[in-house]
Amino acid sequence: MTTEIKVLLVDDHGVVRQGLRTYLDLFEDINIVGEAANGIEAIDRVNENKPDIVLMDLVMPEMDGIEATRKIMTIHPDIKIIVLTSFSDDDKVFPAIRSGAAGYLLKDISPPDLRKAIQSVHRGEMHLHPEITKKLMNQFVTPKVEAEVKTDELTPREIEVLQLIAEGLSNKELAQDLSISEKTVKTHVSSILGKLQLEDRTQAAIYAYKHGFVEEA
Repeated sequence: MTTEIKVLLVDDHGVVRQGLRTYLDLFEDINIVGEAANGIEAIDRVNENKPDIVLMDLVMPEMDGIEATRKIMTIHPDIKIIVLTSFSDDDKVFPAIRSGAAGYLLKDISPPDLRKAIQSVHRGEMHLHPEITKKLMNQFVTPKVEAEVKTDELTPREIEVLQLIAEGLSNKELAQDLSISEKTVKTHVSSILGKLQLEDRTQAAIYAYKHGFVEEA
């Protein structure tokens, strides 16, 4: 049985939303549950329709996509947000990722790749445009010796948690996978970020890939 993925489209251009709907409506596993033209409308539609995935534009009137993402993630942390924008500038990319976006795609993405991105994010994975991945990786050019010292500070359990963070698992999923409480997971995550001197889970995931804790798909 195919799992239905409920998707909300957020873009201030109606033509863009119609194009996305026209293509995504072709697939039985994707159900477009609503549209919004700005961040404020997006929050309202999320509250009404409870989508699994939000395709979020960034530059919009009234409330931009970064602020909307931050607010949605605060209220509905289980909803996955994929940024779909024309902008690859650092001042857009990094705030969007830090706000909780699980994906960052550019509008030049092919329709088949967009569908694959929706499916992978729905499975709990992070999905980034290759250009964005390169930008993020360049933020972690750490000398090998320093990386090895930091890695040695992690306990075996923290390494397990780091690997699962890189696979995109939430705290709840981590707790279930490791048969521990969410509180214990949060303690491990906090410890990992502190030992590796990282700011958030996104940076931890990138660190894990860069230093060989997990293999890139």
